[in-house]
This record gives sequence, structure tokens and C-alpha cells, in this order.
Amino acid sequence: MSLSRRRFLQGSAVTTAALGMPLLASSRVRAANDEIGVAILGLGGRGRSAHIPRMGSQPGVRIVAVCDPDGKALDQGAAVVAKLFHYQPEKYSDVRKLLERKDIQVLSNATQNYWHVLSTIWACQAGKHVYCEKPVSHYIWEGRQMVNAARKYGRLVQTGTQQRSRPATREAIAWLQAGNLGRVRYVTCFANKPRKSVGKRSTPLPIPASVDFDLWCGPVQKRPIYRDRLQYDCSFDFHTGGGEYCNQGVHELDVARWLLGEKDLPRRVMSLGGRFTFNDAADAPNTQIVCLEFASAPVLYEVHNLMAGSGSKLVPDFRGHRVGVVADCEGGSLAITQEYARALDPKGQVIKSWKSDETNFQTLINAVRSGRREDLTSEILEGHLSTRLCHVGNISHRLGTVAGVAEQRRAVQEVPAYAEMHERFLQHLAANRIDPGTATLGPWLECDSEHECFHGNAAANKLVRGSYREPFVVPEISPTSPH
Repeated sequence: MSLSRRRFLQGSAVTTAALGMPLLASSRVRAANDEIGVAILGLGGRGRSAHIPRMGSQPGVRIVAVCDPDGKALDQGAAVVAKLFHYQPEKYSDVRKLLERKDIQVLSNATQNYWHVLSTIWACQAGKHVYCEKPVSHYIWEGRQMVNAARKYGRLVQTGTQQRSRPATREAIAWLQAGNLGRVRYVTCFANKPRKSVGKRSTPLPIPASVDFDLWCGPVQKRPIYRDRLQYDCSFDFHTGGGEYCNQGVHELDVARWLLGEKDLPRRVMSLGGRFTFNDAADAPNTQIVCLEFASAPVLYEVHNLMAGSGSKLVPDFRGHRVGVVADCEGGSLAITQEYARALDPKGQVIKSWKSDETNFQTLINAVRSGRREDLTSEILEGHLSTRLCHVGNISHRLGTVAGVAEQRRAVQEVPAYAEMHERFLQHLAANRIDPGTATLGPWLECDSEHECFHGNAAANKLVRGSYREPFVVPEISPTSPH
């Protein structure tokens, strides 16, 4: 099943120019009415509900192949293509065989995040452009290799942080940055998304016969699974995912970083939270507050996967919003959600609003036709810079220890907005009858933005790079292209 790099590149017909002097000219020569062949990788809910219809419905685009190591999902994905577009795509279980096809120009990557980097690098090496879902990486280091691959092989890589393709969000941020609300004091990001326990089995989960488990695991170590479902719930286990803070958080952190104009890591970061009440086989927090202390302003994130209280049917919110971003400024606030953006004065009165829409998939296809990286709205570098904000917060959590309320308060008091968020955290735990003294307090980690790691913390830096399973090893790539 394994392909050597040389054989892989030869089989993919990557040109000498693409290897030695990567340019985007190969996409520019395509006429506006030339058909672009797309392959969909990963046929779970997102692959079937978004990637297939949004790629396949664009003029001049044809889904020529679909790929998933789960044969059942593979058949379901092919059936969706046939139903929507009245043709049959070829089916593959192994992305390496898929990428040998010369009639594929774009790989639309809807795998889980632990598979994102390697499959995207392989696609770039094979001369394909890529749409890659968020979060773009499982570790900080490998995200940078993804950026390097796009540069080295001259490929266009668009990431699934859709807010950057929403005109309303762009206009609202430009309005804010023009100084209409004065200086940003702090930014609050939040995900109030009720989740259920993933279960906790006493015996390993039987792997369905339809699943090639070796390919499904790919870069991660094969381990017995003790949750109830194989698929999506892997997002809430640090072995294969990053919890809600990474799964959803990359969207809001991307907006926060964008509106602040931040390209660096924060000066320091800390997490406080835990996985409460579920008593299941996952280990990522279902309740979490994170502070990223940037030079410009603090960015705070809170996760609520539990209801508003024990026995309650109400979902927590932040100022009436369930998921989104609020920038508190000297002259008011700006709220940005997936549906709208809204500016309020200091008394809470709406002074300006924008309705939202997005064209993330279309943007990639348009950029493939133009051959211009600058036509991408959510280019892989931006995706990497935002995803690593999720990783640094989770690394603080993973290095944390259980701490009492007094110790928690001492840790957060230096950042007033974080201290205020902590009081909401305590109230939320109390409403759910959870002992706050069982929460995990992560250390303040000093970030080294230049080297994408941490100052003076070997344990944290070990989690920057992670590990891989042969032959699914992410290569270290040096960018050689000036593009």
C-alpha cells in the first residue's frame, strides 16, 4: 500500500517545473469554461452535506472521484453525487491511488483533522490544489509543513475558515479597523454547543467490516476504541482530535486574530476547564475557558458543551449569542456570528449591522482558474496561524493539574476580562452541580512565535510536534518557492 515519494511523484505526473520552480501557471492556462476535476476525500457528514453539493454545483466543475476508507460512507458519498448531478464518480478507499489520476485538479479534503496535513501534502506533491477543512492540523509543527508544501509545489490551498469568505464579516472588520468603535479592549469568543457523552465501553468497539482500519488510523497509532461510535466522536479525544476548543474554536479565533491584525502567537496562554459529568472515553474538555494574551488585546474563549444547568433544557449564551465573537471596544462592541455582524453603542443599541453569506468553495475554484494565490480568502497560511491558537490553548490544558477555586482565581486575576469569564465559569459549574475544585488548571505558557513553540517548557514543546505511525509520516518540508 505504501508508495515511495519518487514513485508517488512519478505516478502523479508532477512536472519538473512544479518540483523545482513551482509556479501557478498550470492553473492560469485553463480557460474559464474548461472543466475542473474534483475529488472528495472524507465522506462523513461534512463531506456529503457540504463538499459534494458546493463543489459539484459550480459551473465547469465535475466530481470525478470520491474517497473514504469506510466502504459504507464511500457508497453513500457516491450515491449523493449520482443523485445531485446524475453521473457516477469513481470510488477509492486509498487517497494515494486517487491522487495518481491526472484528471483531478482539486482535492476537497473533509477528513478528520489528524489526516488533514498528510493528505494535503500528498496532494500538493501530486500537483493538485486543495480545499482543506478546519482545523487544518493535529499539531503545530505539521501545520507549518502544510504551508511549506503549498509554497514548494506551487499549489493553491484554501482552508475551511468560512468567515473570511463572508462579505459581511469582511465589511464589519474593515469598519471596526477604521476606528469607528475606538480601540479594542478585549475579544470574547464562545461556543455554546450542547454535546452528549461519547460513551464508555468495557470492551473495545468492534470495527465494522466496511472500514479499512489501518487507513482510517493513518498517521495516528492504532489503539482499541472504547467510545460508542468510531467516526465523528474521535474529535473529542486528544489522540485524534482537539475537542470543541479546536473543532469549533478555530472559526472564532480566526475572526479575533483577523480583527486585531495579529499574525503572531500570543505572548502567553492559559487554559482552565475539564470534562465534567459525561464520565466517558473521551479526554478533551467539554467546559473550558482559555486566555490568549496578545500584545494588542486579550482574546478569551469559552466552551460550554453542557446545558445551562442540571436538568435544564436551556443552552448557555453570551449576550444572547450561542456561537461567535464579541469585540469590546472603547466606543461600543462588535458581534460577529455565522449569520450576521452587529455593532452596538455603549448603551447596547444597534448602530450598524451586516447580513452574512459565504463563498468559500467557489473562491478556491475561482483562484484555480485565475492561478492567483491572492484570490484565496482563507489561504493555508491563515488557516495555520489560527489553528495553532487552538493547539497552544489545549497544550496548556494537557499540562494542567486539578486546582481549587482560590488557586484558579490567583492564576486568572492578572487579566480582568479573564477573571470575569472565570466567575461565569464558576456559576456555570454550580448550575450543573459540579465541584469547581475538580477543574484542571493549565500553566501560563510563554509563547515563542518565531519558532512556533514555547519558551523554557520541554513538556509543552514535546506536544508541538507529536508523533506518527509508519508509513503515514508527515515529512519535514523546506519551502523553496518565492511565491
